[in-house]
Amino acid sequence: KILGSTVDSIDRAEDRERFDEMLTECHISRPAGYTCFDVQGALTAAEKVGYPVMVRPSYVLGGRAMEIVHNVADLQHYIATAVQVSNEHPILVDHYMMGTEVEVDAICDGREVLIPGIMEHVERAGVHSGDSIAVFPPRSLSELVIETIIDYTNKMALSLEVKGIMNVQYIVKNEKLYVIEVNPRSSRTVPFMSKVTGVPMVNVATKCAMGIGLREQGYEPGLRMFPDHDSVKVPVFSFNKMSNVDINLSPEMKSTGEVMCSDIYFSRALYKAFVAAGTKVPEQGSVLFTIADPDKPEAVDVARRFADLGYVIYATQGTARYFGEYGIKVEVAKKLHEGSPNIIDLVRGGKISIVVDTISQGSGGHGAAQDGFNIRRSTVEHAIPCLTTMDTARELSKVLSDMRRRKRIAITSLQDLAAEWEE
Repeated sequence: KILGSTVDSIDRAEDRERFDEMLTECHISRPAGYTCFDVQGALTAAEKVGYPVMVRPSYVLGGRAMEIVHNVADLQHYIATAVQVSNEHPILVDHYMMGTEVEVDAICDGREVLIPGIMEHVERAGVHSGDSIAVFPPRSLSELVIETIIDYTNKMALSLEVKGIMNVQYIVKNEKLYVIEVNPRSSRTVPFMSKVTGVPMVNVATKCAMGIGLREQGYEPGLRMFPDHDSVKVPVFSFNKMSNVDINLSPEMKSTGEVMCSDIYFSRALYKAFVAAGTKVPEQGSVLFTIADPDKPEAVDVARRFADLGYVIYATQGTARYFGEYGIKVEVAKKLHEGSPNIIDLVRGGKISIVVDTISQGSGGHGAAQDGFNIRRSTVEHAIPCLTTMDTARELSKVLSDMRRRKRIAITSLQDLAAEWEE
């Protein structure tokens, strides 16, 4: 016997056809997708929804074997190497949408829904939520999007007959909200949200599962007020203890823990969290950029900000040429096959302080992907920060810029924050 949400509720959230039926009944949008039981079905589904597509097995945790594929060859390789497709082991093929990812932990007593808070991810959709930097309160969501989040969350919790905690992940694109995933269970973000909202979520949800309503516990349903300070959840990785593991962020979860930090200034909260997560943030030195072609336009502003802060900019030849067109002074770093001293030589020699590397599988062929892997592993061995998404790199550059103007770091206890909530 399971207390709270039933086995049927879990199945309705995980089974693609039943989940789609529920969303249709609730008039809720989601990225186009299909359940596939063989190779041809997966290839046909990808053509229908359009590349790039997100592919994953059904009924998995931690994004296991989840991947973004950009063409037919990548999809065929994924099916041949990552999963077994059959009637017993279907895979899900969804259109990949590049937008702002939003996460919600809600509590339902079967009749009403409490939403302690809404988190916004720094990294856009495509990075596993456990590996993303989460910010509370959200920083860029419009009032319309927030109202839609409340509406969708209420409808799904009541339709699934949740009694306890429900975790929802959304994508916001062009001011429209899409549901990615719904889990009628606790999530890894519950400890974070409990601390930053003052709602003891496990305690409240357990009582709901036992039949004690939200109002009986003294909680008004709906979205609680946002605080006047920012809190940040940053993942912690253990790549230095794992050999031959690529540190590139992807839909498959790789973090082994997380830290949270709060401050009245967002940049200061994020700076604290980077430091707490073990990222050595150098205030001077050099930044190496090795950037996939689709990311180069975004990389220009990031490189310029680092250059304005006094960092020396290194880049591989193609990226250096691109930066030069925008007036950024760049030192060219040789790729691994171009002789010495190459990128890894520079890393080993202590010439590089930060690496921004977005060359990954599917962004330049096998050789480029292998070079990217070797570069990223060398940063692990030499304890150099390596950022594999432009979103993270952009936020770090902004943090360093803000910290130049605001050096003092204030420490605030959770007890002080709790006193603020009680007021």
